[in-house]
Amino acid sequence: MEKKEFLKAAKADFEPKSSGVSIKLSGASQKAFGVIKFILGVSLLPLVYSSTTAFLNEFNTVEKPLQDAFWSGIVVFLAVYLFIWEPAVIYYRGQRLLEIIFTFFKPLVRVAPYLLPIYAIVLFLLYWPVSLLVRSGDLLPYFIFLFGFSIGLHLVFSAKVIRGKKEDFLKANYLFGFSFIYILNLVLFAAILNMLFAKFSFVNFLNNAALTAQGIFSAVFRQLFLR
Repeated sequence: MEKKEFLKAAKADFEPKSSGVSIKLSGASQKAFGVIKFILGVSLLPLVYSSTTAFLNEFNTVEKPLQDAFWSGIVVFLAVYLFIWEPAVIYYRGQRLLEIIFTFFKPLVRVAPYLLPIYAIVLFLLYWPVSLLVRSGDLLPYFIFLFGFSIGLHLVFSAKVIRGKKEDFLKANYLFGFSFIYILNLVLFAAILNMLFAKFSFVNFLNNAALTAQGIFSAVFRQLFLR
């Protein structure tokens, strides 16, 4: 019951609040706002593509066994989610932890649970003290596996919460919200990998993502206005 109430409240966070005069304008204003968010969501798609390709290119600098560990974490999560059990309770506990952490700042309480992959952050913070206590070359692959599992958990359930919003005109909430969450998660994970691996360059990741996105925007602009 508690989990259902949380997911219901989470979906409500993405629904515009209305009262008084705004109720009279709700139909037209919500559709207009939906169109704006849809346009912004479409505008984010080149960044989704560019950040993905830049991340994959930079991730190839990491040792192959560690790459395999990361992808194995994502695959195992998807297998568990699709065929065995939906670990919503794990996601829910992580969101509650973030709500407690950001209680001092109301705006962050509302958005932080969907933007920040709490388990990936906790794993990163735990890795350094654990690596000092357990001096083993086999430790890092396990952490990278759990990173992949936690990133998959966060993205899938965040998408599920946003997708569950009622009356999402043109699916604008989903397109814009999940694209933004996806990009931010890639940036955060790239920053973590930059601190874990000498060959992984966060600066190269950002530069390549920006250059690819710039090329796409320039090509679209030329097709639309300079033909």
